[in-house]
Amino acid sequence: MTQVQPDKAEAGSALAPFHHTAFAVLWTATVIGNTGTYMRDVASAWLVADLSASPGAVGLIQAAGTLPIFLLALPAGVLADILDRRKLLMAMQVVLLAVSLALTLLAWRGLITVELLIGLTLVGGTAAAIAGPAWQSMVPDLVPRSQLRNAIALNSVGINVSRSIGPAIGGILLGAFGAAIAYAADLATYLFVIGALLWWQSPRAEGSHIPEHFFGAFRAGLRYARSSRKLHVVLLRAGVYFIFASATWALLPLVAKDLLGGGASFFGLLLGSVGAGAISGATILPRLRSRLSSDSILLGSAILSAGVMVALTFAPPQWVAFVCLFLLGSAWIAALTVLNGVAQAVLPNWVRGRALAVYLTVFNGAMTVGSIAWGITAESMGLTTTLLIAAAGLTLTSLLMHRLKLPLGEDDLSASRHWPEPIVADSVAHDQGPVMVQIEYTVAADDRPAFLRALNLHAEARRRDGAYLWGVSEDAARPEQIIEWFFVESWAEHLRQHERASHADAELQGQLIGYHRGEERPTVRHLIAIPARTRLVK
Repeated sequence: MTQVQPDKAEAGSALAPFHHTAFAVLWTATVIGNTGTYMRDVASAWLVADLSASPGAVGLIQAAGTLPIFLLALPAGVLADILDRRKLLMAMQVVLLAVSLALTLLAWRGLITVELLIGLTLVGGTAAAIAGPAWQSMVPDLVPRSQLRNAIALNSVGINVSRSIGPAIGGILLGAFGAAIAYAADLATYLFVIGALLWWQSPRAEGSHIPEHFFGAFRAGLRYARSSRKLHVVLLRAGVYFIFASATWALLPLVAKDLLGGGASFFGLLLGSVGAGAISGATILPRLRSRLSSDSILLGSAILSAGVMVALTFAPPQWVAFVCLFLLGSAWIAALTVLNGVAQAVLPNWVRGRALAVYLTVFNGAMTVGSIAWGITAESMGLTTTLLIAAAGLTLTSLLMHRLKLPLGEDDLSASRHWPEPIVADSVAHDQGPVMVQIEYTVAADDRPAFLRALNLHAEARRRDGAYLWGVSEDAARPEQIIEWFFVESWAEHLRQHERASHADAELQGQLIGYHRGEERPTVRHLIAIPARTRLVK
């Protein structure tokens, strides 16, 4: 299968990604797999509560499932970029299948304990955390670029569908047949996911012919995240938004109980209303994007979410609360889709897994910090006051952040291969370095200011793609000679730079060469450090 190319399918249709068989099959597989996961979680939570009266044990089972996401997001992103994503996903599905098989057998034989439940949940959470960036990174392989954001919205819808039906099915199976059957049903879902991955032939990645090792790839991912201004904008907008928006999620159980006078079933119905709103929001989002910018949609989402918080403080009738939570689900899916879509659009394939892992870390971190902070605030200032503070904060920060525009994500980030092969007198070992690259330009005095401005813009691309140090120098005797220089950690990493350079980079480099006044192209030199032991002279 080759890389999906843009076509004339309705890019504006919310369901357009389903026109692509691979997306439809894998979307269905993930919905079934996530439904099974929620079924397993319901059975585990009930068993822990049945086996132990300790609230701490119940808390540990929840932490065992979520802690790996915080600890392993970045390493998982590295693995998603340096390994075959399809094979990685299949391996993690096999681990999850083994976890469910063990739970099924233990529950059937009556041998399950709190310790075993927590341990197996931790293993399952670890496998899910490792698979997360790989699942997200492969979306651009399934649909054309024009349908990417619709595909991301449908993925979010799928999660909400699973979250709505998984616990309900798990609860029915648990009550009617026992935990072993609930676990066995989860076990069957992984067989479907593995079958879908076996069927799918992933496109050949445009990655490096020089394999990256884990720690080198980890450093490269951090360098990219540190140097990409567009990614910084997305991370800042996401962090600020979710810190304030997390108030509703953190306090919703108390809202349902104390403000709305409902019980556990009412709380479940509220969550179902959120899921229904998310599904509805995803269907109208493409039409909104055709009329509004991403910034306007994100601002509207924030104002709508803040309005729901304010409305809940009035302790409205329960039917009004359902409407409010439906609107909240629509606003929530709009924000998630916009931010996730922009993050995907500004990332090249070679680093997508690692950079998305950074995004997921910021998202989960903001939700965690926000939830803790709003819980403490509600304890000291009261539920109603806290919701009003969060609503005011979300509105004010969103109005301020609206001035910091999200990137359009329209650059062609596919590999251009426009850099000529470096000229070397002899073969160079891949681990030899560091390497200093010099590009010598001849620039007229009148062009110097414009050239330096363009060169400073190009510096970001150098750092993103592997340079750990960058600078510009001039020849003291001939000021028209301007030398751009940068360091990379090894010869292999510089060769990867050649493969990472994108078509967008090529356009900017073309502007730089346009200022060059020499008879030939700018001179490029590769200076490789001589090891200390070689420099020793007897």
